[in-house]
Amino acid sequence: MKVNFSPLRALPAAALIVCILLAGLAAHSPSRAGILDFLSQKGAPTAQAADAPKPVEQGAGSSPAPVLAPGQAPNYRAIVRQWGPAVVGVQTEGTRKIGLDNSSVPDWGDDPFFQFFRGLPGGFPFRAPHSGEQPFHGQGSGFIISNDGLILTNAHVVRDAQEVTVKLADRRELKAKVLGADPSTDIAVLRVSTTGLATVKIGDPKALQVGDYVLAIGAPFGFDQSATAGIVSAKGRSLPGDAYVPFIQTDAAVNPGNSGGPLFDAAGNVVGINAQIYSQTGGYQGLAFAIPIDVALHAKDQIVATGHASHARLGVMVQDLNQALAESFGLTRPDGALVANVDPDSPAAEAGLKPGDVITQVNGKPIERAGDLSNRIGMDAPGNRVTLKVWRERSERELGVKLAQADSKSLQAADAGGDAHGQLGLAMRPMTRQERTERSLDHGLIVEEVSGPAARAGIQPGDVVLGIDGQAANSVDQVRSVVRGHPKSVALLVERDGQKIFIPVKLG
Repeated sequence: MKVNFSPLRALPAAALIVCILLAGLAAHSPSRAGILDFLSQKGAPTAQAADAPKPVEQGAGSSPAPVLAPGQAPNYRAIVRQWGPAVVGVQTEGTRKIGLDNSSVPDWGDDPFFQFFRGLPGGFPFRAPHSGEQPFHGQGSGFIISNDGLILTNAHVVRDAQEVTVKLADRRELKAKVLGADPSTDIAVLRVSTTGLATVKIGDPKALQVGDYVLAIGAPFGFDQSATAGIVSAKGRSLPGDAYVPFIQTDAAVNPGNSGGPLFDAAGNVVGINAQIYSQTGGYQGLAFAIPIDVALHAKDQIVATGHASHARLGVMVQDLNQALAESFGLTRPDGALVANVDPDSPAAEAGLKPGDVITQVNGKPIERAGDLSNRIGMDAPGNRVTLKVWRERSERELGVKLAQADSKSLQAADAGGDAHGQLGLAMRPMTRQERTERSLDHGLIVEEVSGPAARAGIQPGDVVLGIDGQAANSVDQVRSVVRGHPKSVALLVERDGQKIFIPVKLG
């Protein structure tokens, strides 16, 4: 099964369906079966809670949630009573442009949400209008962060919405204005024109530890004010397509409609915003992901001030190291972000970064994975200067970089994949002038045959070997000389289908 990382959207208004699939990005390994889905719902019926609590001012009507000793179970009842009134439902209406095929059935492209209906008896539950636009109704969750009506939710909840309605815990419904949205962090800020609302208390996600208790409140499948509990399963998760966000992974049950709802710690503080799940079915299967609240507030502050959020750009494609790559570059541990490509005319190029560099620190703070670099740079401001510690040619050096303004594709993460036929297992030849022109490359060796270690690492005929262990691959003899000096492994910089990536090849 293809692994996608995407939001769960709403179900059609005609049916309450437990699982849906949304468009996403391919995951790192095709062997991992599942889908990471956003949690908003489109068109699901809303279940009214007969005993929904009335909103109260922060802290009014109940005792504050106590500070807990490590391992002590939280008082979930007290958390829901005190902070539940600040959790809202977010209902959206709008239209989306669609394409039509010859049978007047909408062409939804690769969107798994609509592909889901292809497998149902009778096909699609609706027909697309001849105008090429399809109305939609969606539902997610949110929470109030100021008593003058400021609300946080997910950007994908309000995407394409022409009308947004916020449903309070006492079942009042208020029209909301979208102040702005940041797709890069999946954060949106709403405002309703009223005062005296209950608000949440903000916590510190950095204080969370794996194993800590957490509580989610939201409107899964339209069942508002639903609470589910679990623990923190992991921290700092980097997900494909979400370079800026170090997600909090939990096993708290969240489903379509939970998107944008708060994640509370054991003391009743909001530490995250529930956004995605990893699932083979579209429903909850034990893996949920929340955006840390400090990331959300960073985007919120910019949106409130300017109507949009800005992110910084370094101008590199990076990938995680594994042990084989680390050994190839002379590192004892696979820590750092390996630079696979440097964009021309980027801050990285101006500072002298090169493919094969390993970025180990930013402003003195360690970088353990590629996602750490993406988050650290993306959360910085364009124009700021940062100091990078870089591992190059088996020694450390420092580079100063002035960051630029990011666009949607400026900071990327790549996955590590991995001599007539000799120790390396490659038969290569220099590129012709025409081949270099067609691929926009100034050097490289075309792979004609693959066997042995290179084949096991994933090298394919037609790949272009651009470098080996940080050195440009200009001739077959040069590659052979490098291989002879590395009995264990080498790192090849390979160009394939316009993408550049380092692949470690074990020689021993």
